[in-house]
Amino acid sequence: MFAAERRQLILEMVRANGAVSLRELARVVQTSEVTVRRDVRALEAEGLLDRRHGGAVLPGGFTRESGFPQKSHLATAEKTAIADLAANFVEEGEAIVVGAGTTTQELARRLARVPGLTVVTNSLLVAQALAHANRVEVVMTGGTLRGSNYALVGSGAEQSLHGLRVSRAFLSGSGLTAERGLSTSNMLSASVDRALVQAAAEVVVLADHTKLGTDTMFQTVPTDLITRLVTDEPPAHDDRAATELQALADQGVQIAVAGGQGGSVGAGPGGDAVPARQQRRDVPLPGPRRQVPGAGGQLRSASASMLGEQGPGAERARVADLRRR
Repeated sequence: MFAAERRQLILEMVRANGAVSLRELARVVQTSEVTVRRDVRALEAEGLLDRRHGGAVLPGGFTRESGFPQKSHLATAEKTAIADLAANFVEEGEAIVVGAGTTTQELARRLARVPGLTVVTNSLLVAQALAHANRVEVVMTGGTLRGSNYALVGSGAEQSLHGLRVSRAFLSGSGLTAERGLSTSNMLSASVDRALVQAAAEVVVLADHTKLGTDTMFQTVPTDLITRLVTDEPPAHDDRAATELQALADQGVQIAVAGGQGGSVGAGPGGDAVPARQQRRDVPLPGPRRQVPGAGGQLRSASASMLGEQGPGAERARVADLRRR
């Protein structure tokens, strides 16, 4: 395929979907991501699209937000892997909040198997995914329906969250940087996400690698209030994503990486690189985390909250063993 043909096809895909990852573009045009990246740069120079970290979107800058149909086709494999890993951080009988988004919708589908769970959400898609779960209680916020992402927003949604206290909030967004934290392109969505954060003792951000290093208009969660980031393995050539992950780890964010092998991210207590492991990688917590304003008690330590290492009953077993001695 000639360069002109490739670029025309790339442009048509972006126009049809609103946003497309480099991986998907390379698969469709049957060439390498390096070649696709050059094509995307050339199209951006002509003002026909905007580059985003790991993909391309329609022109629009900070204020543009893709709708649900466009987002649902972007980085689908990565979102599935992230949701699989994030579900491991939810315990039986827990009360959590889950924000709106395509990644959180994937998480909700997996939470249907967690007995005794209570999920508070402003997302119709999250609620729908849990509607037939026998032992999961779903609590919807009030508010005004925002049709582009099927979420409830506005003062009604925010007021319904006042006085709420849960263990964790699971949120997604349009971009994530170490400097500003999680952000989104819509003011109403950002305001509700902030209210969700205020209701939780810990904040878990779900963001695929295409969002790392991307900054959008409205900040939702500053970096110092993010307890953990669950993301996917960035491509080997993606230095920007690796740098952003390291910067987030340096600021105390625990990093869990889904579905990757090789490479390293973050640093251990002695400053050595933390090796990657299949399906999961955690960057140790460098220092004490700031508590979310209004949260009762101290946040759980990194070792106590990582369910994938030993399981929720490990601590009880150790206590019982000590008592027998």
